[in-house]
Amino acid sequence: MNGMKKGIGAREALGLLKKGNDRYVRENARGDTGPERRLETARNGQAPFAAVICCSDSRSIPEAVFACGIGDLFVIRVAGNVIDDHQLGSVEYAADHLGVRLVVVLGHTHCGAVEAAIHHDPDGYVKTITDEVLRSIGNETDPLRAACLNAEGSVRRIEESLGIRKHESEDGLAVLPAVLDIETGRVRFLKEL
Repeated sequence: MNGMKKGIGAREALGLLKKGNDRYVRENARGDTGPERRLETARNGQAPFAAVICCSDSRSIPEAVFACGIGDLFVIRVAGNVIDDHQLGSVEYAADHLGVRLVVVLGHTHCGAVEAAIHHDPDGYVKTITDEVLRSIGNETDPLRAACLNAEGSVRRIEESLGIRKHESEDGLAVLPAVLDIETGRVRFLKEL
């Protein structure tokens, strides 16, 4: 991205993400992370045009797959891209204070949290993640379909939040599920605006 895109609508933000993903897949394009951009955002603050909730998996890098640089995306990472009060608070912050109008829940193929929910019964704190994944996927055993259902379930959880629902109706905020194919780098949006 060239320069900050503060205050753009959800439809325009979605277009930027799609164009960035196309550039990433075709050219291995990168966003601006250079010294001038660092200085610009240090002096002027952040103005992301979209928020992305994604898995902590090291193979899922939203800034890379959308060819975005410093200040372009407000990224919230958590294993399994599940939603709890912390993620909801971060989304509300992005919408209220940063003017973000597009929130994307980005699942991915070969997701360890989804596969653990399908095939295992973990204990400890990991179980809180897999239990949340299971709420979204039910009895689905196909990993790709389960990753899609999990992203869609997280979108529903965000939309059930009263603060987010208010923003969607009053401010044009959009919340969309998507899945990254970690082999090809291609992002597929599961719902359109």
